[in-house]
Amino acid sequence: MPPDELLGAFHEPPDDAEELVQRLESLVDGPQAARRLASYGKRAVAPLRRFLLEGKPSGVFQPRQWAVEALAALGAKDVLVEYLTREQPIPDPVESYGEEAVVNTAARLLARWADDEAYAVLLNLLRRKAMPGAIDAVGGFRRAEALPLFIAALGDSIARTFAEEALLKAGSLAQQALVEAALSPLPSGAGETPTSRTRRRSALRLLAELGLPDGAWERLLPLMRSRDLEIAARACRFGLHSETPQERKAAARKLIRLFPGASCFLQMEMKHWLLEQPADALAEIERELALKGHSAAFGRIPQDPLLRLQAALVGLSRLQPKEASG
Repeated sequence: MPPDELLGAFHEPPDDAEELVQRLESLVDGPQAARRLASYGKRAVAPLRRFLLEGKPSGVFQPRQWAVEALAALGAKDVLVEYLTREQPIPDPVESYGEEAVVNTAARLLARWADDEAYAVLLNLLRRKAMPGAIDAVGGFRRAEALPLFIAALGDSIARTFAEEALLKAGSLAQQALVEAALSPLPSGAGETPTSRTRRRSALRLLAELGLPDGAWERLLPLMRSRDLEIAARACRFGLHSETPQERKAAARKLIRLFPGASCFLQMEMKHWLLEQPADALAEIERELALKGHSAAFGRIPQDPLLRLQAALVGLSRLQPKEASG
């Protein structure tokens, strides 16, 4: 028999469901075994359930993920619910990390049922821990009840991106909750934790995308004086669009004063914010430079951050499309 045929015969899964489930343990044969099991109908559910619920978690989590995928393809919602509602402490960190990957997969797949039972299971799972799969799954329901959990997850370095996506999906439903989050340092203003600052910065970023609800700017205005540079800068961004000229100028002035101390990534954002109000921005830069006794540095790269900002804004403004006259 040719070598290719020998290899194919060796990896060909058996017809018995129990044996196929055992083949899930093979990283080579596992995906094909899962596909075969998904075509077996109800007779494959019981052995898959035993494999998932009675099997041992492992850092090599793919076999248990394939079992979850096969169960979902078979419509075994009850088994996924049973798996996600049990609490199984796993002391080994490697095994715990692997099992979280399986839980995330099961959560995303359970959300396909999109009913109240699935939502309740997923919400309780999210209350236990902010896992990406649970956030994704609950976010798809777009319900206000989950917003506090998403906002809390904004302070988590792993879950933040998924929480931000869920809040953007919620749209206007999330606006007021994000305003409250931006205004709420935890546990207090004087003793705010790094996690709380991260959460508030993220809330302000999301509000910039979603827009402010009515009356929010007046409440956010004091954040321009925040001791956290990024929070103050992101509050100033809203001020640049105030209907009051004095507030627009004050926001531009504050951004310009914050600019030298900002990170290079935040400085890039600040340049584009200021470009939205170029006249106010350039006037305030001139004002600051005059107070410092500086003038434009022609023919060389300026060393002062404000001079560099001024040059960048002038260059960017020249690239802006001109409005058609007449």
